[in-house]
Amino acid sequence: MTTHIHVRPVSAEVRPCKICGCAAELYGRVDFNRCCGELPEQKLPALGIPVHYHRCTGCGFLFTECFDDWTEDEFKQFIYNDDYVKVDPDYVEVRPAGIAAQMINQFGQDRSRIRILDYGGGNGLVARRLREAGFAHVETYDPFTPEFSARPDSKFDLITSYETVEHLPDPLSVFDVMVDLLTPSGVVLFSTLLQPPELERLGMTWWYVGPRNGHVSLFSARALAVAWQRRGFTVSSFNPGLHLAFRDGG
Repeated sequence: MTTHIHVRPVSAEVRPCKICGCAAELYGRVDFNRCCGELPEQKLPALGIPVHYHRCTGCGFLFTECFDDWTEDEFKQFIYNDDYVKVDPDYVEVRPAGIAAQMINQFGQDRSRIRILDYGGGNGLVARRLREAGFAHVETYDPFTPEFSARPDSKFDLITSYETVEHLPDPLSVFDVMVDLLTPSGVVLFSTLLQPPELERLGMTWWYVGPRNGHVSLFSARALAVAWQRRGFTVSSFNPGLHLAFRDGG
């Protein structure tokens, strides 16, 4: 029942940016059921529950605080539930299968030695496909999936995190976890779509703003760089959606 969905009341006041601490002004709002899907069957009726986003005047980070006090159970009940496949049908098989194929092509020659962690790996399909292809050391870690919710106790040469960063209410704390799980020369390969140059024109109509998909943290290139610099990492972007974080001087 929609009456059970409670989001934090919006503050019209300037808020501190979650990334750099600068002033983040109220930017706009969308309905809770706003999703990223473009197909008619992916569109959901409005619930009349507004979700407000702030945008940092310093680094450009666009975020909502509406879910900051939610428990994991609430996220599972209202966002990552059985209906999630309706707003993101590719997450079950199509996307992870494609990711695994790309990784096999990129890292296949190192399959016997490289230690890989797929952070936010959902159903674990990426890791399974890699193991089937002969990768010797691959694990999945996803706090929202009971089977993979235990934090690993080993270190990894490569942490992958596809379509996860935008789902994090507190991205800095998760970036810290990733760094702690890396070997000294380890890197993080992750995907999230950066804000487009025309964001000022698009505003809240930008398709990537979708609270029903769990998109609560939307990065600019500057915000992404600042987020990783605090731990001594540099970010290099292959394209607006795919990025590599590595230690400065590495």
